[in-house]
Order: sequence, then C-alpha cells, then structure tokens
Amino acid sequence: MNLFGLIGDPVGHSISPAMMNAAFRAQGEPAVYLPFRVDAGEVEIALGGLRAIGAKGVNVTIPHKIAAFNWVGSRTREAVAANAVNTIRFDQHGSVGHNTDVSGWWRSIADAVPEGPVDVAILGAGGSVQAILTALSMHRPEAVVEVIARNAEAVSRLQAHFADSLNIRHAAWEKRADAVAKAWVVVQCTPIGMWPRVDEAAIDDAGVFQPGQVVQDIVYRPLETRFLACARSGGARVIDGATMLIGQGVDAYEWWLGREAPADVMASTVYEALRKEQAL
Repeated sequence: MNLFGLIGDPVGHSISPAMMNAAFRAQGEPAVYLPFRVDAGEVEIALGGLRAIGAKGVNVTIPHKIAAFNWVGSRTREAVAANAVNTIRFDQHGSVGHNTDVSGWWRSIADAVPEGPVDVAILGAGGSVQAILTALSMHRPEAVVEVIARNAEAVSRLQAHFADSLNIRHAAWEKRADAVAKAWVVVQCTPIGMWPRVDEAAIDDAGVFQPGQVVQDIVYRPLETRFLACARSGGARVIDGATMLIGQGVDAYEWWLGREAPADVMASTVYEALRKEQAL
C-alpha cells in the first residue's frame, strides 16, 4: 500500500483526503491518502519522517508551503516561480517540490481566458495570488493584471518578482469596483465571504459586473459566495473555487503516478462533500 498525504495546520476540514482516496479506488490504485496536522517548526521533521517510512508524496497546505519550498532537494519551474511548494514527490533521489496551485488554477479557468492582451483584475495579494500570477506569466504573458489590495508593499514585491514576465499594476482597495468593472477576467483571492461570514463580499453590487466577464472566487465554502452571486446577477460567467481545488488535486495525482487522473470522480466527490456540508 502506497502512502500519500496532506500536511498543514489545520487539516481536519480538508476535502482532499476524500477526493484523493476516491481517485485511488476508482483506478484500483493500491494507495491511501491521509491528513497529518503538523505544527510550525516541525515541518522538516515531519517531511523527513514521511520520506523515511516510504511515503510516495504529500500535499502541503497553509502555513507550511514556504518551509516545504526550503526543505525539498529540487524544485519544478512552477514552484520556483510561485516561491512555494504545495506538492512533494519522494523517490530514490530524494525529494522534488512542485506547485499544483499554479497548474490547478490554470486548469480551472484556461478555457475561459482569451488569447492575447487580456485585462485581468485580482482581488488580494496573498500566496494564492502569486500562484495565479505564475500561471498567467506562463500561459498569458500578454495579460495586463491589476492587483487590487490594501497592502501596496505586497503588490510591489509581486511586481518585482514578475518584472520580466508580466505587466502588473496596483489598484487601491477603495477603487476595486472601477478596476473590476473594466476587467475581462476577475479573480477574488481574499477570504472575504468564506464560511461562516457568508454575508460579506468584496463587491456586492451586481451593477459592477458585465455580461461576458469571467469571474472566479477561489473561496469554496460556500460554493457560491455572495461575490459570485452578484457577478452572476450582473451577467458574468462565474467559476467557483472548488474548480481550483479539483484542478490541483488532478495535477498532483498525475504528477505523482504518471497516469491520467479520474477527474470526473474527483470532481463529483468534492461537490458532493461540499453540498452535504451546506445542507447541515
């Protein structure tokens, strides 16, 4: 039985074990995926222990992605560009760090992002934003990206990191409605509207959104945030945050096992779990 898992703090809420174990069962893979809560400061010990007992790979979630980046023996292009590791593969050569937040986000939205110099608005400037900017730099380097955030210093760091690959501008949080209104693709990356504060929204005016816009909220509890409901009312095409979770899981599975993942099984498992939560 091959061991895979998830390390983070907390991990009890994660849907990843259900998603990955459903994928293993669907393909008759002799493997199990388990959650491991790991305290800050013990990431290196935990990863070393998992490698020592023969684990094949792990996902890494908040707050350990930087520690994992520093621990691994080598890193993929995506991990280096995102400056974080969320997926590790153990093998006879040691450990390789990857970032499937990058590829998973792109998988979730790629068919909706037109070619060429598309205008993109991103709300927030945290770690998920760096992964999204990495994907854009790889797949849509002509994009003009407006990062809408209160923390101008964080945006400046992103501008410096992607200076050679992406045109990034800063918009003040107070100007977010104007920035969103003129963008073709909008991605909401703050925790605003996440359960249990479901009545909150980064923008709650449907008139800000336009028909034909592509609007995603990476929050997936609830599946349709107030932000997405407003965007839908304004005529936008909306994409929920579960798509990114599923995309990164599919890419981790394929990177670990070298075979096509049962994406439909993984998606149905995630949506069923989330709908059950909402029904409680």
